[in-house]
Amino acid sequence: MFLFKLLLKNAFRHKLRTLLTMVGLIVAISAFGLLRTIVDAWYAGVDATSSTRLITRSAISVGYPLPLYYAERIRKVEGITDVTWANWFGGIYIDRKNFFARFAVDGPSYFALYPEYRVSDEHKAAFLADRRGAIVGRKIAQRFGWQVGDTIPLQGNIYPGNWNFTIRGVYTGADARTDETLMLMHWSLLAESVRQRVGSAQANQVGLYVVGIKDPNRAAAISQEIDALFRNSGAETRTETEKSFQLGIVAMSQAVLMAIRAVSFVVVLIIMAVMANTMTMTARERLAEYATLKALGFSPGFVVKLLFGESLMIAAIGGALGIAATFPLASAFLSQTQQLFKVFAVSQETMLIQAGAALVVGLIAAAWPAWKMSRIDIVQGLRHIA
Repeated sequence: MFLFKLLLKNAFRHKLRTLLTMVGLIVAISAFGLLRTIVDAWYAGVDATSSTRLITRSAISVGYPLPLYYAERIRKVEGITDVTWANWFGGIYIDRKNFFARFAVDGPSYFALYPEYRVSDEHKAAFLADRRGAIVGRKIAQRFGWQVGDTIPLQGNIYPGNWNFTIRGVYTGADARTDETLMLMHWSLLAESVRQRVGSAQANQVGLYVVGIKDPNRAAAISQEIDALFRNSGAETRTETEKSFQLGIVAMSQAVLMAIRAVSFVVVLIIMAVMANTMTMTARERLAEYATLKALGFSPGFVVKLLFGESLMIAAIGGALGIAATFPLASAFLSQTQQLFKVFAVSQETMLIQAGAALVVGLIAAAWPAWKMSRIDIVQGLRHIA
């Protein structure tokens, strides 16, 4: 208790310097946590994937469609439980800044392969009965204040025209990782519109297939079998696990993610330098005090404990406040980005890394001055007494 009181008094002997150092530490630790949370949010779709789902898309690019009749051929491959398909709808809701994912899906089979999208039987039946019906995620409904029965106007860009959809249900996620920002409508309505405009050939096409499998251990073998079915055809396929597909999407932003990671570590290095400067100044000012302690018989180890203890106390307080500040900072960031991210939450892992970063800053900042003070010459140190 005596040592704790001594460390507390030493830490706040120069209140302004200590408070400024803590403010810098709070800013650095909270910024570090926010940047890590952004990176985690980018990978949220990867973490939420299922090992029993495969994605079959065009071998050229995900933007190239595949024929609808591929579904029946894929379904005959051994080990497959079900097949569904989806098209990216796009469109604009009032303003371009109101972005959220919109997919045209095959209603009867889609929800069977995505049990994590929880929607009541009543809402599901209403959706299946209404060709202009839509199912929306809980978060996107809260964002725009939508209720079941509301009409949602969309201005088509990929599929031209003015589209009106009626919300027939709101789905919730099975856990915090589930994406609750989707809007799902009927693929059959989309196909009918395309058929009227450009003909049946273009109408009977899908963006990608989602394939359910029984045994995740056979994912690679089944993927090869599916792709072999359409080899040397006019629309060759590439089949991969859902996780690999999501990682491929994330890889498109890999340079941005690397930059964010680099900035997060640079922020910590900067505050480490600031903290080290503070501890060096503190040690220099107390040179005579440490010399006196050694003259009275205190060991060099006691002097080292004082410096490390003071540094760690400042780092612990600043780090704790920085971790606490991360939550309102993340909430403010999410509100300003209009819920661009599917899942955005400060994880326990991020908080542990923040705490570890604060601890490392405290230890490294005190290392050099502690080593110097432990080797101080008593006579030289006492000369600094005013």
